[in-house]
Amino acid sequence: MPAARSELAAALAACRHAFVGVALFSGVINLLYLTGSFFMLEVYDRVLPSRSVPTLVGLAVLVAVLYGFQGLLDIVRGRILLRIGRALDEAMSARVHGVLVRLPLLAPAARGLQPLNDLDQVRAFMSGIGPAALFDLPWMPLYLAICFLFHPLIGLAATAGGLLLVAVTLLTEGLLRAPARDSAAHAGNRAVLAEASRRNAEAVQAMGMADRLAAQWAACNERYLAAHQRAADVTAGLGGLSKVLRAMLQSAVLGIGAWLVINQQATAGIIIASSILTARALAPIELVVSQWRSFVAARQSWKRLDDLLGRIPEPAPRLALPRPTRALAVEAVSVVPPGTTRVVAQDVAFRLQAGQGLGIVGPSASGKSSLARALVGVWPAARGRIQLDGAALDQWTPETLGPHVGYLPQDMELFAGSVAENIARFETAPDAGKVIAAARAAGVHELILDLPQGYETPVGENGGALSAGQRQRVGLARALYGDPFLVVLDEPNSSLDKEGDEALTRAILGVRARGGIVVVVAHRPSALAGVDTVLVMRAGRQQAFGPKEMAQAPAVPVPLRVAMGAAS
Repeated sequence: MPAARSELAAALAACRHAFVGVALFSGVINLLYLTGSFFMLEVYDRVLPSRSVPTLVGLAVLVAVLYGFQGLLDIVRGRILLRIGRALDEAMSARVHGVLVRLPLLAPAARGLQPLNDLDQVRAFMSGIGPAALFDLPWMPLYLAICFLFHPLIGLAATAGGLLLVAVTLLTEGLLRAPARDSAAHAGNRAVLAEASRRNAEAVQAMGMADRLAAQWAACNERYLAAHQRAADVTAGLGGLSKVLRAMLQSAVLGIGAWLVINQQATAGIIIASSILTARALAPIELVVSQWRSFVAARQSWKRLDDLLGRIPEPAPRLALPRPTRALAVEAVSVVPPGTTRVVAQDVAFRLQAGQGLGIVGPSASGKSSLARALVGVWPAARGRIQLDGAALDQWTPETLGPHVGYLPQDMELFAGSVAENIARFETAPDAGKVIAAARAAGVHELILDLPQGYETPVGENGGALSAGQRQRVGLARALYGDPFLVVLDEPNSSLDKEGDEALTRAILGVRARGGIVVVVAHRPSALAGVDTVLVMRAGRQQAFGPKEMAQAPAVPVPLRVAMGAAS
């Protein structure tokens, strides 16, 4: 936890010089706020009794200059705060995005884009007027001290009003905490449901689920609106109360000043000056009350982000290992999906040498895809070790392991961008030759050339501009990009036709021919045409491992024997 706090604190501490500047500007601005009070004091006590127009003009010019300077400083302070918020975002955005990418692999039930939303909330608060109000608060005693200098009764009235507004602020904190937390939670749930409905629009429309999902969303939205309304009611109610108290206090100060003038204990200028000064003294508190909801939301976002960064520390740098070229070893590996305690693959052990191809077969829910995720490091092995050339996968960082691994997941999606960008894994300035080589290896080069803009064709969000078969074949090219040593394909032919199946077989044989290792998870026998070894899984356990010809062995269950025999 301290490490997580230090990350955010360090990002904010990097702006400490800017905060010093904000504090200095706030000090000068608050001194300039006295301009109006002293101008009225001079007008009533000097100009009116003397009837001196030159004095009035001189004061007016001086006041105009001071107000202009105050406005300029206020603008500069606001721009500094805006840049502090941006600097915090720039310092943390890459780290938060990295956590966002890793979060579904560690906690599948985690709420979608919440970390980014939390960072946005913190940045918005830091860039707004909330921090300015907090910087103004320390100057409140100065205004109260001047009120006491005018007269003790005026000072006492202003102090009493300030204490009342502080009480309102504390009351706001107590009443707003729970509604603000509930509002944020329901807003996240609503966003997740809406995104799920959008992503599955075809199924929703085809099966007439729109009305039922709309009812669920409406119920979720109703809970969000109710929590939001409670939070808004608290803010509006107590904000209105603070305004009323401030107005009453100004009137009370005017009344006290009039009484003092009647009793010849103060001048007429003090009546107006003290009223303006009292309003100025209480303005920061009133502004803090009005911004308290944003402050609470930012504080909750900070805490959530702080906790999340603590649970998912940044990967430590590791020594770059040489490119694997020899073997893949799986030693008594057990796999547990993140966020659960259920073992889905248990005590799996095998070894593959360069140039081999392994087909993993078995009935549904036998642990095949879970094992595939462990082989590429998506899910860490709960027990045992997975090694490339003797080095366990946890000795690599994802960035250094990635170029040596090609992975085609079962639920494959493309990213918004061109076909070439997706194949090149969005490398900066990728080698065009490597992109075309990967497409040729996947047997998709001619298909890409037939697209409207060839390799520059935008695939759309989630690859929606391509058919399912085209997406799968482009995904295969992405897995083969850069000639990775280990290629893991999970149901790679689920959307392919006969031509696609043949291209897949050639791609598997091509990886083996160049000295790579291919692991294919499949139900359809045609996907296993290019492999030479088979691993049979059932109920999360390894049943058999050996040459593909073992399909005819009596120990292998008949349905699997038939499937593997067809593949042979």
